[in-house]
Amino acid sequence: MRTHAAPAPFRILVVEDDDTIGRHLESGLRGNGYAPAWSRTGAGALTEAAQSRYDVLLLDLGLPDMDGLDVARQLRARFPDLLILILTARTDDIDVIAGLDAGADDYLVKPFSLTVLLARLRAHLRRRTIASPPQEPVRAGDVVIDVIARRCTVQDQEIELRPKEFELLAVLARNAGEAVSRETLMAEVWDENWFGSTKTLDVTMAGLRRRLTDVMVRPNGVSPPYRMPRITTLRGHGYRLELE
Repeated sequence: MRTHAAPAPFRILVVEDDDTIGRHLESGLRGNGYAPAWSRTGAGALTEAAQSRYDVLLLDLGLPDMDGLDVARQLRARFPDLLILILTARTDDIDVIAGLDAGADDYLVKPFSLTVLLARLRAHLRRRTIASPPQEPVRAGDVVIDVIARRCTVQDQEIELRPKEFELLAVLARNAGEAVSRETLMAEVWDENWFGSTKTLDVTMAGLRRRLTDVMVRPNGVSPPYRMPRITTLRGHGYRLELE
């Protein structure tokens, strides 16, 4: 009789200096089939990540030895496929933007329940493990979105986008000229069963717009002759990608 080995559990590195929260996360994750490790400092997390492979990083920003954003930046640069979820008590838009700019895929505001964290993890990991059929590059004016290579270029100039910014632009570009609802964007870019705040969408959209605008800014004040798409907000509904 042939037996099949069970898939290895996802490995999660928890970076949290609060003993109560750290122990709660470690035991809760292990009890739900994950393989967690716990570090109380940023330096410890960097060392641990260099020694072992992890699928997910749960990162507190208020660490005793270094800024959690620096940890996120360093690990994102070294491990592009690492799923990074920030755990923070900071709720201002500027703090959320800073976290996403540092390379985070998502964030949870403290206090949060273990149930919500587990749901977010399942949503993100499910999207990463489901195979999708090959997709041809999508064009929006002079912008080319190559989904397979995960590259966004304008006349061979690379546009650096965060993972969710890239996916958001790809969805909008595939539906260029059409209204796309917030619910559709949350379902396609995050998860169809998403039940949390959609503030992540707003912050990610703002970052995407900023990066597209930055392509047109030159120190000499002369904008290059690119045909760039414009994202229009449809109040009460969603967004529409339009070509200039």
